[in-house]
Amino acid sequence: MIKTLKYFLQSVFIYFFFILGRLIGLDLSRKIFSYIFFKIGPLFKSKKIVEKNLNIFSKQMPSINKDLIISKMWKNYGMTFIEYIFLDKFRKSEDFVSIEGESNLNDVIIGKSPAIFISGHFSNFELMSMEITKKKIKLATIYRPLNNFFLNPIMEFLRKKYICNHQIKKGINGVRDAINYLKNNHSIALMIDQRVSEGERVNFFDEPALTTTLPAQLAIKYNIPVIPVFIERNSENNFILKFYTPLKISGNDDKKNFTQKLNQILEKMIEHNPNEWIWTHNRWK
Repeated sequence: MIKTLKYFLQSVFIYFFFILGRLIGLDLSRKIFSYIFFKIGPLFKSKKIVEKNLNIFSKQMPSINKDLIISKMWKNYGMTFIEYIFLDKFRKSEDFVSIEGESNLNDVIIGKSPAIFISGHFSNFELMSMEITKKKIKLATIYRPLNNFFLNPIMEFLRKKYICNHQIKKGINGVRDAINYLKNNHSIALMIDQRVSEGERVNFFDEPALTTTLPAQLAIKYNIPVIPVFIERNSENNFILKFYTPLKISGNDDKKNFTQKLNQILEKMIEHNPNEWIWTHNRWK
C-alpha cells in the first residue's frame, strides 16, 4: 500500500512536470530541469552508488574530477527526463542529431543482414533507436519496464509511437521474442551497461560485473554482426550519434570473450565522455 501511494505521488509530479515542460518549450525546460536535477539528484540514496562506481572508474582514470562528473551527470539526467515529452519533435526533425559512421549501416539498410545494436545509457539514449528506425531499418528494442506502474504506460506509449514500435520486455520471454524478430529479418537493439541477474561475471573496468551475454549468444548462433552505437550532446545541446564498425564473430570467440570485447568498447565510450553516462546503476553489486 505504501509503495503504491509512493508510485502514485511520483507519477502525479512527473505528469505535472511533463505538462509544464510542454507549455514552456524545449529550450527553457532543459535549463530548468537540468538545474532541478543538479540540485536534488545528489540527495537521493543513489549517491553512495555513484561514489562507489566513480571510485572504481578512477582506478583507470585517476585524473578525473568526480564532482564535475556528478554535477554534469545530473544535469544531463534532467534534460533527458524532460526531453521525453518532446520525442515527437525529435522524430519529425533532422536538425537535432548529426550522424557519424552511417556507412556502417549499409548492409543492414539494404536488407543483406540484420544486426545487433548495443550501447549504454549515454546522453539521451532513447534517440539511438529512434534514429535507427528513421533509416527505415526494421528494429525491435529490448527494454526494462518501469517499476512504477502508473508511469510505465505513458513511457511505453511514447517509446512505441516515437522511438521504435517493436518493444521487447526484458526477460526469458523477451529472449524468445528477440529470436523471432531476428528470424523475420529485424535487427535488435539493447543496452549492455546494466547489471543483470541472469548474466555472467565479465570484467568491466577490471572489476567483475554481471553482464548480459545475449548479444554474443545471438551473434554466434545466427552469425550476424554487432554494431556499437554512441551518443553525446554537443555545445548547442543537440546530439552526435556514432555507429561503430560492425563486429563479426571470429572462430575463436565464445560468448564470454566476445562479451568482454563489448565491455571494452563500452569502457572506451565512458572514458570519452564520463559526464553523460548514468552512474546511478549499481553496476558492480
